[in-house]
Amino acid sequence: MNQPTHSNHQPGRAAESHESAPAGVAVSPRRTVAVLIVVGLVALILGGVGIVSRVHSDKVLARTTVELAPPTVIALPARQGGSISSFVLPGNVTAYTDSPIYARTNGYLLHWYYDIGAHVKKGALLAMIDTPEIDRQLQQARADLATAQANANIAKIQADRYSDLVKTNAVSRQDTDTYVSQAAATAAAVRSAQANVDRLTQLQDFEKVYAPFDGVITARNIDTGQLIDQGASKELFHMQALQTLRVYTNVPQIYSQSAKVGAKIGLTFPEHPGKTYQGTLVRTAEAIEPSSRTLLVEVDVDNRSGELMPGALAQMHFKVPNGTPTFIVPAAALIFRREGLQVATLDEGNKVHLVHVMIGQDDGATVQIVSGLTASDKVIQDPPDSLIDGEAVTPEQAAGPAGQGGK
Repeated sequence: MNQPTHSNHQPGRAAESHESAPAGVAVSPRRTVAVLIVVGLVALILGGVGIVSRVHSDKVLARTTVELAPPTVIALPARQGGSISSFVLPGNVTAYTDSPIYARTNGYLLHWYYDIGAHVKKGALLAMIDTPEIDRQLQQARADLATAQANANIAKIQADRYSDLVKTNAVSRQDTDTYVSQAAATAAAVRSAQANVDRLTQLQDFEKVYAPFDGVITARNIDTGQLIDQGASKELFHMQALQTLRVYTNVPQIYSQSAKVGAKIGLTFPEHPGKTYQGTLVRTAEAIEPSSRTLLVEVDVDNRSGELMPGALAQMHFKVPNGTPTFIVPAAALIFRREGLQVATLDEGNKVHLVHVMIGQDDGATVQIVSGLTASDKVIQDPPDSLIDGEAVTPEQAAGPAGQGGK
């Protein structure tokens, strides 16, 4: 008989074992403390960063506030100076006529006759240029002209003959018209060949370089045998007429009415101490130059003695019909910028105005302002470099007039 099989599986114990398993693993106290410490450090770091950032922002705000705040300046009325009856301006001396001389033909320099410093008359021969190519081209052009003239002569004879024969109906009208047209064409060819001969003849005439006016040779840039090219690529000579010199200067707008044509102007030169030359104001630009507010004038001075030279710097002494009031300000009040010499003034609304001025005498500590200021202007002493026109400022009280340099 078969015995029943006994199994080792005990379901009751398995169920009891599952029910008695722990619900979770216990956390170590050390680990909890470490986590709390890390969290605290992070909080401290974040708090420190916030505090530092806030302090930095406060400093930036304070610095920006100071920068944007109106600057504090001292503005004082300019001290009244004495009236002036004359003023001096620098003048540029130039030749009455100044001309570079170039070649009008190609070739080689055969010979030059005058060097720098030579006084020459109008029409004087300055140099000779050898032009073999032009010479041969002229010979060819003259031969072509002779050929064209011969062809034109034959065509004219033929046309005349047919014009006579057509009257008796000995030849056709068509042949006559053909020969007449050939005569006209050959005559035009003669005129063309003649024009070419004239052109080359003129170029051949340019082999000789002449002085265009009475003057002085101030430069010679060529030598014998040098290649000469037609045009303005190479200057042969430079000439200047020095019998009369032109002197140019820019008169400030305030004195423009005193620059009258015909006025006598005294000129002095550092190379001629103690001597004054008399010039005549001959013309003005008749317009104020907008950027500098000045009037360009020309003064002519007689130089037949040859004592003066173009390119020199002259001191031009102008007379003022009515004495012009001046003002004295500290030298530190002047503003030097690309717009020109300026002074900062303060209006009733504490706004800055930059005005262009012209200075007269300068003793180092103070300067004389001859134009640009009025008696009611308050001049800012030692203005900041960043000062701009229209900027609001805070005025500060100070003792002493502007011309005494004290704040």
